[in-house]
Amino acid sequence: MGALSPRLRKRLDAAVEKLAARPVTSDGGICRIAVDDETFVELHAPGGTVTAEDAIRCGCLLAPACVHRAAAATLAPIADDTHTPAPSDAPDQPSQPAPDEVDATALPTEPTEARTSPSTGSPLTTSSLTASPPPTSPPTTPAQAAAAEALWQAAVLVLDAGVDGAGAVLQAGLLRAAHTARLAALPRPAAAAIRTVNGLRAARAAEPDHRTSELADALEELLATAYGLRRPGTPDAHAALRGTARRAYAPGGSLRLYGLFAEPVLTSTGHAGVVTWTADAAGRLYTVPDVAPGGPTRARNAGDRAVRMGDTALTHRDLARAGLVVSGATVSADGRLGAGRGVRAAAAAGADWTEEPLAALWSVPVAAQAARALAAGAAGTTGQDLLFLDATLTGVAREAGGDCLLAECDGLTVRLTAADDHPELAHRENLALLATAPGTRVRAIARLVPAGHPRAALLAVRLPTGRHDLGLDRLQRQDVTPTSPLPEAAPAPGPVRPTPPHPSTSCAAARNRWS
Repeated sequence: MGALSPRLRKRLDAAVEKLAARPVTSDGGICRIAVDDETFVELHAPGGTVTAEDAIRCGCLLAPACVHRAAAATLAPIADDTHTPAPSDAPDQPSQPAPDEVDATALPTEPTEARTSPSTGSPLTTSSLTASPPPTSPPTTPAQAAAAEALWQAAVLVLDAGVDGAGAVLQAGLLRAAHTARLAALPRPAAAAIRTVNGLRAARAAEPDHRTSELADALEELLATAYGLRRPGTPDAHAALRGTARRAYAPGGSLRLYGLFAEPVLTSTGHAGVVTWTADAAGRLYTVPDVAPGGPTRARNAGDRAVRMGDTALTHRDLARAGLVVSGATVSADGRLGAGRGVRAAAAAGADWTEEPLAALWSVPVAAQAARALAAGAAGTTGQDLLFLDATLTGVAREAGGDCLLAECDGLTVRLTAADDHPELAHRENLALLATAPGTRVRAIARLVPAGHPRAALLAVRLPTGRHDLGLDRLQRQDVTPTSPLPEAAPAPGPVRPTPPHPSTSCAAARNRWS
């Protein structure tokens, strides 16, 4: 991009649009785009990823300083960061990002065995490993400070230009800064930069699943982390802003797990798949992921893929309703189960949501659950935002972002919304069908989405016909008792406002995605 003349830079956005409509062929690790009948751009990617500048070649007379090479690089999807070595305790553990985030956003953690039973209403952890800051953290190096400054400058240019003005040149500048940040071991802001670029591309292409709020969240995360690293701070504070490139896994011993539900994953970083949530007899939550580079089709079908752990033949859809016995387990701080060579797993009997040990998850008051999720979000702790609800559907609220159901839970009114609006997934269609059954009692699992008007993204429900994962299963008419449509709320009741976190976390909460 830097070799382009100012005249060609002005033509880059138009060249990207033109090249996107040209024929593409792929053979033997070489992707070939026809610029015209006689000229081609070739991307040499024997491993599926272009890793060098000279791997993009053009046959025109202006090459290599031609607009076609820059346009092809802009069109190509951004590769995942693959240079980080695998955890030593799980040598064959696949690199898989978490839902809606990548591994770079995980905060440094240290294992501990502290845990409180969910029946007490106390904060619920997601595994036997509770997040806590490391005892010592290295200070930010001059190279990291320089990389953070480059990210800040590139992000400010994007913010000033807006979506319409943030074309290929500004995107390339942000990607270059992100690559420098990766090399400088700043995975958290680098990941936010990648999400920002992907969001800009989706917005400019008017893709149907683009959400302006997600782009704003990514840019806010990028600005906040880059700005924080530019300023003086404690080593621990800077370590949290830098993030970690790969979750650390620690021995988890033997586990007896019960399936809860399976959740399709479709991220802005170009990853897709499924995460199956399980719980042990004490109510600790563990996840079994299968997330890899891919799109909506992979997310839709991943529930039928076999669980990659031990010798079990269960699919993720099966595990969501069955059980698992694991020996030699490895577990990350946020409850993700590793699949290293020493892990053994076998299928076992599951439990219904109305049976112990799973029923205890629904015994915590809704307000206490919401307060716990808000506090975890303010502290930057992942995986503690699930809500376990016994609800009665009562109404529909018409909102700018789409309709959401109203439900009564513990005497509180809760807004229930679709967890993902992508048309390839079943969330929105299932929510519409549930809207035809006023008065229906459901036992549900949802994810808290704190905002000015907090809501709960519906993930799974238990109906008289059984349990249904709302992103994977499509409800049928016989699953609900249709009556007249739910009445509109005019106006909708005010948001449920749980007890806020301690004032010491309020400033952090105001700066992150929970605000």
